[in-house]
Amino acid sequence: MTGLSIDTHGESAGWRPARWVVPLFALAAIVLVPWIVFLVRILPSTHASAHWDIAWAGFDVALALLLLGVAVAAWHRSPWLEGAGTAAAALLLVDAWFDVLTSSSHLELGIAIGEAALVELPLAVLCLLLARDAERVLSRVGNG
Repeated sequence: MTGLSIDTHGESAGWRPARWVVPLFALAAIVLVPWIVFLVRILPSTHASAHWDIAWAGFDVALALLLLGVAVAAWHRSPWLEGAGTAAAALLLVDAWFDVLTSSSHLELGIAIGEAALVELPLAVLCLLLARDAERVLSRVGNG
Protein backbone atom coordinates (compact mmCIF):
# COMPACT_ATOMS: atom_id res chain seq x y z
CA MET A 1 0.00 0.00 0.00
CA THR A 2 1.39 3.45 -0.86
CA GLY A 3 -0.68 5.65 1.44
CA LEU A 4 -1.88 5.75 4.98
CA SER A 5 -3.49 2.63 6.31
CA ILE A 6 -6.37 2.60 8.77
CA ASP A 7 -6.05 0.11 11.60
CA THR A 8 -9.50 -0.20 13.15
CA HIS A 9 -8.86 -3.57 14.81
CA GLY A 10 -5.39 -3.13 16.32
CA GLU A 11 -4.32 -1.58 19.60
CA SER A 12 -3.72 1.86 18.09
CA ALA A 13 -7.21 1.95 16.46
CA GLY A 14 -6.12 4.85 14.26
CA TRP A 15 -4.16 5.63 11.18
CA ARG A 16 -0.62 4.46 10.70
CA PRO A 17 1.70 5.33 7.86
CA ALA A 18 2.75 2.61 5.48
CA ARG A 19 5.89 0.72 6.57
CA TRP A 20 8.09 2.45 3.99
CA VAL A 21 7.29 5.98 5.23
CA VAL A 22 9.59 6.05 8.29
CA PRO A 23 12.70 4.62 6.57
CA LEU A 24 12.19 6.76 3.46
CA PHE A 25 11.95 10.04 5.35
CA ALA A 26 14.75 9.11 7.76
CA LEU A 27 16.99 8.28 4.80
CA ALA A 28 16.06 11.55 3.09
CA ALA A 29 17.03 13.49 6.22
CA ILE A 30 20.35 11.63 6.53
CA VAL A 31 21.19 12.14 2.84
CA LEU A 32 20.58 15.88 3.22
CA VAL A 33 23.37 16.27 5.80
CA PRO A 34 26.32 15.79 3.41
CA TRP A 35 24.44 17.78 0.74
CA ILE A 36 24.11 20.71 3.16
CA VAL A 37 27.81 20.54 4.00
CA PHE A 38 28.61 20.47 0.28
CA LEU A 39 26.40 23.51 -0.41
CA VAL A 40 27.89 25.53 2.46
CA ARG A 41 31.40 24.84 1.17
CA ILE A 42 30.74 25.33 -2.56
CA LEU A 43 28.11 28.04 -2.94
CA PRO A 44 29.17 31.69 -2.97
CA SER A 45 27.89 33.99 -0.22
CA THR A 46 26.34 36.32 -2.80
CA HIS A 47 24.57 35.60 -6.05
CA ALA A 48 22.77 37.73 -8.61
CA SER A 49 19.59 36.10 -9.80
CA ALA A 50 17.37 36.62 -12.79
CA HIS A 51 13.65 36.78 -12.00
CA TRP A 52 14.27 37.58 -8.32
CA ASP A 53 11.14 39.74 -8.33
CA ILE A 54 8.98 37.01 -9.85
CA ALA A 55 10.33 34.40 -7.43
CA TRP A 56 9.37 36.50 -4.40
CA ALA A 57 6.05 37.61 -5.86
CA GLY A 58 5.18 34.00 -6.70
CA PHE A 59 6.07 32.91 -3.20
CA ASP A 60 3.86 35.63 -1.74
CA VAL A 61 0.99 34.62 -4.06
CA ALA A 62 1.28 31.05 -2.74
CA LEU A 63 1.37 32.36 0.83
CA ALA A 64 -1.68 34.58 0.24
CA LEU A 65 -3.60 31.65 -1.26
CA LEU A 66 -2.73 29.46 1.71
CA LEU A 67 -3.80 32.14 4.18
CA LEU A 68 -7.05 32.48 2.26
CA GLY A 69 -7.36 28.70 2.42
CA VAL A 70 -6.99 28.84 6.21
CA ALA A 71 -9.72 31.49 6.39
CA VAL A 72 -12.10 29.52 4.15
CA ALA A 73 -11.41 26.23 5.93
CA ALA A 74 -11.98 27.87 9.31
CA TRP A 75 -15.17 29.54 8.07
CA HIS A 76 -16.55 26.21 6.85
CA ARG A 77 -15.12 24.23 9.79
CA SER A 78 -13.46 22.06 7.18
CA PRO A 79 -11.03 19.19 7.80
CA TRP A 80 -8.77 21.05 5.35
CA LEU A 81 -7.95 23.52 8.15
CA GLU A 82 -5.33 21.20 9.61
CA GLY A 83 -3.34 20.94 6.37
CA ALA A 84 -3.85 24.54 5.27
CA GLY A 85 -2.81 25.86 8.68
CA THR A 86 0.30 23.70 8.80
CA ALA A 87 1.32 24.61 5.24
CA ALA A 88 0.71 28.33 5.88
CA ALA A 89 2.82 28.15 9.04
CA ALA A 90 5.65 26.52 7.10
CA LEU A 91 5.59 29.19 4.40
CA LEU A 92 5.45 31.97 7.00
CA LEU A 93 8.54 30.53 8.72
CA VAL A 94 10.35 30.22 5.38
CA ASP A 95 9.35 33.79 4.49
CA ALA A 96 10.73 35.14 7.76
CA TRP A 97 13.95 33.13 7.36
CA PHE A 98 14.67 34.30 3.84
CA ASP A 99 13.59 37.90 4.46
CA VAL A 100 16.11 38.17 7.30
CA LEU A 101 18.94 36.30 5.56
CA THR A 102 18.61 38.10 2.21
CA SER A 103 18.49 41.61 3.67
CA SER A 104 21.20 43.71 2.07
CA SER A 105 21.24 46.76 4.36
CA HIS A 106 20.75 47.53 8.04
CA LEU A 107 17.38 49.12 7.26
CA GLU A 108 16.19 46.04 5.32
CA LEU A 109 17.41 43.81 8.13
CA GLY A 110 15.54 45.85 10.73
CA ILE A 111 12.34 45.75 8.69
CA ALA A 112 12.71 42.00 8.10
CA ILE A 113 13.28 41.31 11.79
CA GLY A 114 10.32 43.52 12.70
CA GLU A 115 8.04 41.77 10.21
CA ALA A 116 9.21 38.37 11.40
CA ALA A 117 8.75 39.20 15.09
CA LEU A 118 5.47 41.09 14.80
CA VAL A 119 3.69 39.42 11.87
CA GLU A 120 5.14 36.26 10.32
CA LEU A 121 6.18 34.27 13.39
CA PRO A 122 3.07 35.07 15.50
CA LEU A 123 0.84 34.27 12.51
CA ALA A 124 2.73 30.98 12.00
CA VAL A 125 2.16 30.06 15.64
CA LEU A 126 -1.53 30.93 15.30
CA CYS A 127 -1.78 28.75 12.16
CA LEU A 128 -0.17 25.84 14.02
CA LEU A 129 -2.54 26.27 16.97
CA LEU A 130 -5.52 26.29 14.59
CA ALA A 131 -4.20 23.15 12.88
CA ARG A 132 -3.71 21.44 16.25
CA ASP A 133 -7.21 22.36 17.38
CA ALA A 134 -8.67 21.16 14.07
CA GLU A 135 -6.83 17.85 14.47
CA ARG A 136 -8.14 17.43 18.03
CA VAL A 137 -11.72 18.14 16.98
CA LEU A 138 -11.49 15.82 13.98
CA SER A 139 -10.04 13.01 16.10
CA ARG A 140 -12.91 13.38 18.62
CA VAL A 141 -15.48 13.38 15.81
CA GLY A 142 -13.85 10.33 14.21
CA ASN A 143 -13.67 8.42 17.53
CA GLY A 144 -17.03 9.59 18.87
